[in-house]
Amino acid sequence: MTVPASVRVSIRPGAGRSDAVAAALFAAGAEALEESAGELLTHVANTDAANALAAAALAADPGAVVATSEARVVDWSTAWRSQIRAHTVGLLTVTPPWLADAFLPERRIVIEPAMAFGTGDHATTRGVLLLMQDVIRPGDTVADLGAGSAVLAIAAATLGAARVIAIESDPDAIGNAEENVAANGAGAIVTVIEGDAVLLLPLVALRAPVRVVFANIVSSVIRQLLPTIEDSLAPNGVAIFSGMLTSEREAMLDEFTTRGWGVRGECSEGEWWSCALERGARVKSEEDVKSGGDVKSEGDVRSEV
Repeated sequence: MTVPASVRVSIRPGAGRSDAVAAALFAAGAEALEESAGELLTHVANTDAANALAAAALAADPGAVVATSEARVVDWSTAWRSQIRAHTVGLLTVTPPWLADAFLPERRIVIEPAMAFGTGDHATTRGVLLLMQDVIRPGDTVADLGAGSAVLAIAAATLGAARVIAIESDPDAIGNAEENVAANGAGAIVTVIEGDAVLLLPLVALRAPVRVVFANIVSSVIRQLLPTIEDSLAPNGVAIFSGMLTSEREAMLDEFTTRGWGVRGECSEGEWWSCALERGARVKSEEDVKSGGDVKSEGDVRSEV
């Protein structure tokens, strides 16, 4: 979206006349001047104002070269929307509200871009979205740790989870998460809770076994959360982790193996690695990754304007 045009005025003064021309422009109503590559630049609201500045400049320096042109002024309060895309990941599409009508309601997740992390723009979000589609079963209880915008929690509900707890420690993200849950009609399934996952996840598990946990967080925090997740998951439960670099894969696999986890599935996009873990599952080797196996790649993801 644009607002009414302004007029760009550029003046190239003769040698030694720049200060005199600048003074004349200010006296004639210029509010600001930019000096660039020997030119004085300013913007005014209309042609009459531009002509007045041109006349003032030429009076101060008859040899000055004056040019005027229309300049569209971008309304950045809405123009930023053009930078937000919809992302289709497997069966699901994450979309901003103004693109939502292009996608099937039963397969779309509508997220209002805000300060909270999770619009589908980041590879780590897409990694969890991709892996959960082979994990979530109808009736599951799911916990989303570090829920951000609640995009992953809403996705779990869309795939058939019966109860999803979205835990987020950042108070600034809670409002956006709750709005997104409501916008997607997921309020009967998804509950947003503000607080520390280490304290809250065991309480969630007391009510009903948690079969699936998401944690799209950096590797150092994943390590800290592992004991809590292990104590809270139901037997044969699955944890989906993202936020890890592909360069960290081997070190993280060693950590998971030592604690009795195996990789049920994994994917990578660019420098980011995501994995789905299950207690006792076989850890995939490098040969599995190279041959394809159950490993998903960025080919499963597409972005749409």
